[in-house]
Amino acid sequence: MARRGIHVEVDIAAPMERVWALTQDPASHSRWDLRFSAITPTASASDGIQRFTYERSVLIHTIAGTGVSLGERFRPDGTRTSALRFSTNDRLSPLQSGRGYWRYTPLPNGGIRFVTGFDYDSGWGPIDVVVRPVIGWATAWSFDRLRIWAETGVPPERWPLRSVFAWWRSERPRAARCRRRPPRRHALDSAPATLASLEEPS
Repeated sequence: MARRGIHVEVDIAAPMERVWALTQDPASHSRWDLRFSAITPTASASDGIQRFTYERSVLIHTIAGTGVSLGERFRPDGTRTSALRFSTNDRLSPLQSGRGYWRYTPLPNGGIRFVTGFDYDSGWGPIDVVVRPVIGWATAWSFDRLRIWAETGVPPERWPLRSVFAWWRSERPRAARCRRRPPRRHALDSAPATLASLEEPS
């Protein structure tokens, strides 16, 4: 694992239930998140753990993997969290096994601070020094695309990846709108306790 991991956060001027729905529903998640082409639930246990498969289509190849997640919808401090572990046997995937979390924190103005911290084992060895910043950028760009969807209702398909070159459109998603430095030494230092107990995907 890398020393710092990846940290991204964005403030979203939308209700908690709106942000929760767009991020926890697999079909909605894959619409705004560049890191996934499809997310398909496979089983849900009585303890709330959700198992799923995921895909990321890249040119002529589709990377496939499995994952498990566990959401905490009701916490004493009013926040919500979602812990995740994922894995793939695809040798072409730049991300092999990994783990991370989402945290949803209510803001005084009624909005939500949406935060992620995650880390992964690299499938590309030394090339990860180039890949990791790209993954961080893609995560931040996706978070801002989610923000626009949650705040305005404009669907994420309005902003395909090529829209990053539409510099004259001020409303387009921008990774720069997101904060990228973790508050502690490592991106996973603020992870919820559920991440430590979450099983590895099979």
